[in-house]
Amino acid sequence: MASIACLRLDRANHAGMSAASPRIEVSIGSQTLALHEGARLLKQWPCSTSKFGIGFAEGSNRTPLGRFVIREKHGGGAPSGTIFKARKPVGQWQPGLDTREDLVLTRILRLHGLEKRNANTFQRYIYIHGTNDERSIGRPASHGCVRLRNADVVELFDLVTEGAEVWISP
Repeated sequence: MASIACLRLDRANHAGMSAASPRIEVSIGSQTLALHEGARLLKQWPCSTSKFGIGFAEGSNRTPLGRFVIREKHGGGAPSGTIFKARKPVGQWQPGLDTREDLVLTRILRLHGLEKRNANTFQRYIYIHGTNDERSIGRPASHGCVRLRNADVVELFDLVTEGAEVWISP
């Protein structure tokens, strides 16, 4: 276990990330999102990444890989289940409400890519957000974003700031 922590610290330092500030690590393989501070795991949640796989192209609905920062936070203080369109609250979703639409709910952490390959992430509107399809959490099911259960995205939102580092790996 110590070697894994050292590897993470080495990777963070090598990539220009601060090892001491909170950072998010998303694992597509295990469908988990973890919050770290230095070598210490603070919290881990199941998540859902793209059902279309990994990718960087506009319109692909794929989850990008690499280094990111949280550029914007939306929804602080909004009730759980708030529906967002263009990052603005437009309504309230209730569990059991039948909808086929993939809704962006509760909170939004908008990502900005730090590498050439993922530099279009902000323009692609790739978020970490809540969902109306909580049953899919733990398996690939999104349209490119990283989805969390609504209670989990509220918790994460309150633990990170704009500028927090994010690493999405296969």
